[in-house]
Amino acid sequence: MIKKLLIANRGEIALRIIRSAQELQIKTVAVYSTEDVDQLHVKFADESICIGPAQSVESYLNVDNIISAALSTNCDAVAPGYGFLSENASFVKNLEEVGLKFVGPSSEIIEMMGDKIAARNLMIKNGVPVVPGSDGKVESEEEAFEIAERIGYPLLIKASGGGGGKGMRRVFRSEDLKREFNAAKSEAIAAFNNGDMYIEKLIVNPKHVEVQILADKFSNIVALGERDCSIQRKNQKMIEESPCVRLNDDKRKELYETAIRAAKACNYENAGTVEFVLDEENKFYFIEMNTRIQVEHPVTEMVTNIDLIKEQLRITSGLRLSIKQEDVKVEGCAIECRINAENPLNNFMPESGEVEFFYGPGGVNTRFDSYLYSGARVSPYYDSMLGKIIVKDKTRLGAIRKMRRALEEIIIDGVSTNQYLLYAILFDIDFIRGNYSTSFIEEKLDELLNLMEAYR
Repeated sequence: MIKKLLIANRGEIALRIIRSAQELQIKTVAVYSTEDVDQLHVKFADESICIGPAQSVESYLNVDNIISAALSTNCDAVAPGYGFLSENASFVKNLEEVGLKFVGPSSEIIEMMGDKIAARNLMIKNGVPVVPGSDGKVESEEEAFEIAERIGYPLLIKASGGGGGKGMRRVFRSEDLKREFNAAKSEAIAAFNNGDMYIEKLIVNPKHVEVQILADKFSNIVALGERDCSIQRKNQKMIEESPCVRLNDDKRKELYETAIRAAKACNYENAGTVEFVLDEENKFYFIEMNTRIQVEHPVTEMVTNIDLIKEQLRITSGLRLSIKQEDVKVEGCAIECRINAENPLNNFMPESGEVEFFYGPGGVNTRFDSYLYSGARVSPYYDSMLGKIIVKDKTRLGAIRKMRRALEEIIIDGVSTNQYLLYAILFDIDFIRGNYSTSFIEEKLDELLNLMEAYR
């Protein structure tokens, strides 16, 4: 078993990893920027070490400083959480070279699945359904027009090395293709230093459904249910739930088997998420694989009662999975809402400052993963997510009612949040019926903002 673990992250995910590690009697080392000296992960870890100034590139993205911190504190493994360096193959390769274990897959797997074109081709080779599109990277505007003529509009232009919605554009008309192709390419180069693009047929009004998998080095792979992540704004998830109301048992079984086949295709190891779009006829298509723990992983933990971080640490330690597929039982319904420091009434402008007073929600099967406390500082240098409320109930309607109650309870004074927008969504009739797609927010935003003002 890992004896000492460095957590290469901050905020709620750093706390989440620390808790599971300590329950496994693994010593923990927190890293922090000068901006984060008073953060809870710094206080809760067994040791802490400053790795640079506030700017991420000089601290949480500073590979040399993080590796030096791990070596100087005699750690034998590094846990990345999500974001920052969690899917950086070069970082993982550097860890491997100095003998540090990475809580995640190998650098080769990260590199392979991080290249969306290579991942797509691998899935096709292994019989995993993919959205119709280009056979490889699209080199020019002329080639983009040829592909558009072949597969038809609407199209989705995507960056091969992208993520988080960057380098992605939807195109509904031929006259917009040139502009959007070049805009997506420029954004991809700026964000990922990689201008390779590919094109897919745009599945209109899909559900975004993902399957959580775990895999050990003994080729044991299990699927831990699915999550519906369709409530999104500009490709950023807002609400996630499990199970997906649109899937029947046969389609669910097929989806799990396909996710496991995708993981086997790349000899996957550790926790990962296989993401699909589900069209209006309930046909699903592979879109990508996230080679890390997801923000929304607690949704799966709530319905399966399996600690995914502990399983990650066991796998990294060379142990077998503690569960088999027949042991996995998805019970009840879970919903997660992401609480962000932003003002929805001001074009979702991120906010920063001191949290003057904080009170978190409680109750049976109610969880709030967050770094907040009264007096905590919300920094302008990092992601605006403050935490995640996760609830579980026997039925989906029960879970919706429980989440409404949790959102009513939470108090965050000092910065604006999206709390009441989430609350408004939970009263929308289409959401209650499960009749929603990734276009939900785009179509209903004005109506939801009006409701939000009424609820405040």
